[in-house]
Amino acid sequence: MKILLCFGTRPEAIKMAPLYHELQQSNFEVKVCVTAQHRQMLDQVLNFFEIIPDYDLDLMQPNQTLNGLSANILASIDHVLNTEKPDLVLVHGDTTTSTMVALAAFHLGIKVGHVEAGLRTYKKLSPFPEEINRQITSRIADYHFTPTNTATQNLLNEGLASKAIIETGNTVIDALFWTINKIEKENYKHQEIEDLKKVILIDKKLILVTGHRRENFGEGIKNLCEALIQTSKRDDVIIIYPVHLNPNIKEVVYDLLSKQKNIILISPISYPAFVWLMKQSFIIITDSGGIQEEAPSLGKPVIVTRTVSERPEGIIAGFSTLVGTDTAVIVKTVEDLLNNFNGFENLNNPYGNGNASQQIVDYLLKNLK
Repeated sequence: MKILLCFGTRPEAIKMAPLYHELQQSNFEVKVCVTAQHRQMLDQVLNFFEIIPDYDLDLMQPNQTLNGLSANILASIDHVLNTEKPDLVLVHGDTTTSTMVALAAFHLGIKVGHVEAGLRTYKKLSPFPEEINRQITSRIADYHFTPTNTATQNLLNEGLASKAIIETGNTVIDALFWTINKIEKENYKHQEIEDLKKVILIDKKLILVTGHRRENFGEGIKNLCEALIQTSKRDDVIIIYPVHLNPNIKEVVYDLLSKQKNIILISPISYPAFVWLMKQSFIIITDSGGIQEEAPSLGKPVIVTRTVSERPEGIIAGFSTLVGTDTAVIVKTVEDLLNNFNGFENLNNPYGNGNASQQIVDYLLKNLK
């Protein structure tokens, strides 16, 4: 039996990497195709997780539109699918790559498995275009590997058959533990981590910041920057912000924050360096979905700069706080944590315990004929 894994962005690669390695140890023939929807960031992850793609479509282009990218993926994946004729295509999450590859496989009568299925906000522009990508992929997929009970219930409410839904936890926790195990080995050396050690001040509380969502372009990112400026006036904090390369983010952030005391702006960093940085942090401020999933396993509180999240489990469990992009709300939430947070009493991560990939492979071994 042949399985083809298809992905194109850094988050997809991170979350598919442990599944790839688990499949490699099974009786399946495993092939990997990357669209390179992200290029440099994708390559870093492939190298770290020791994955060599069988196909690299190399589709990233400067300033490409979503429609242009979608058309290129749909046309380019055709050759791979017709050449390999896999029994199953596995896609992940909510990217343009995932949806277009799933659609192409459906057109050719190839079964599709959707990893990290069932996440929903039911607001089609938040996040954009990810929310609709998820919903489209769910209508196409034959197997739905959900990370949480909430995601499972979403799919059941949409009328999908329960026998096609397999609740596994999220493979990102598998990837997180794999990464920690690797970077904490005595003989492991990573230049980015060594460089970060030189700027981390052990007598200050580290606030780690990320942001990239389209819905936060403009006023949202400006409000976040103002909140960081106010917070940076405290002598007991240091803020580190790996700034996304998108000019809608980068230009605003550097214009407002580059000369501020206690704020360090850095270029995007590799996944192992980012995991190391998360471990050193006291608070994480982000609009990222993956970080909301990873942080509970590290015992780090997350401030989510979005008005709605498709990952409500962390919020319900108290690991994350949804604040939107109101400057005053962000500042108050940060202050409360800096002054009062002493750790979580319960570190049971609602997104899994690190065995999602094994559960997916066990299911496929029993049910793929």
